[in-house]
Amino acid sequence: MTNPAAADDPWVKRFVSHLLAEKNSSELTSAGYVQDVGQFARFRWGEDAGAPFPWWAAVPEDARAFLMKLAADGARSTTVRRKLSSLRMFFRWLKRESAVEANPFEEMRGPKISKPLPKVLSPGEAARFLGAPEAELAAMAASGRRPAPLDVYGCVRDTAFFESLYSTGCRISEITALTWRQIDFANGSVIVRGKGDKERLCILGSHALKALARLRDTAGSMFEGADAPAAPVFRNVRGGALTSREAERRMKKWLVAAGLPTDLSPHKLRHSFATHLLDAGADLRSVQEMLGHSNLATTQIYTHVSVERLKDEYLSAHPRA
Repeated sequence: MTNPAAADDPWVKRFVSHLLAEKNSSELTSAGYVQDVGQFARFRWGEDAGAPFPWWAAVPEDARAFLMKLAADGARSTTVRRKLSSLRMFFRWLKRESAVEANPFEEMRGPKISKPLPKVLSPGEAARFLGAPEAELAAMAASGRRPAPLDVYGCVRDTAFFESLYSTGCRISEITALTWRQIDFANGSVIVRGKGDKERLCILGSHALKALARLRDTAGSMFEGADAPAAPVFRNVRGGALTSREAERRMKKWLVAAGLPTDLSPHKLRHSFATHLLDAGADLRSVQEMLGHSNLATTQIYTHVSVERLKDEYLSAHPRA
């Protein structure tokens, strides 16, 4: 709610007019500025203080103390930064209008907003998800229902697609663009083209290789030329190349089947790939190369995920945690 005392201040009234006329701000946005300015006024001059306020008397020590009080009261980093922005703009305008000599908030810096750690599947959850298509085919067979060829192809393709994502840690666009000539079955590797049109070598594990070999046989029997070297590895049921959007929809289906949260995206398999490797002791530089990161700092976020997982295990198991 807008602070009445602040709204009555002549300088605040002129500031609101400035916001509405020159900045084209909405009434709601302007009210937010008045609320933030009023909160600072109450902090600096007391709850019972009324307009007009001696804005010229505010100094950097007041600004710093106000921001510290917000943090001590448990305000979120985003809230503190928003209020800092409001007050910096207000005093900047006051200085422009010669109402104050200096802006006490000019040199203040808000708290850093921590980036959320990427969500990852546990190894058990990843295995459950990757096994969902085959489990559906097995359930059909057990019930005596004969699946249609396209249903079989969809399950075989999805198994190979998501196994390849998890095995290589690739971006979804790098996997949907694959052709058969990029895959070296003998060496268990694949050449992908990533950001900046850069090529890199990725490793295919035994599960991914087995799934891809089965897919090549299945696709070759369904679509003419589907197993040719230049043909796309992953096709939709109409025979065209599988798109990222189609792959995302298929992932939702198998997440439901595996009893996992449906807000997980294919990119989470990339996060899981990196985290599981680091959990198992893989070298950070090697993981950086496999992910195709140009900057090691980008890869280092996964070390934080690993530490968080270790802390969770510690807190749940240690008798004096």
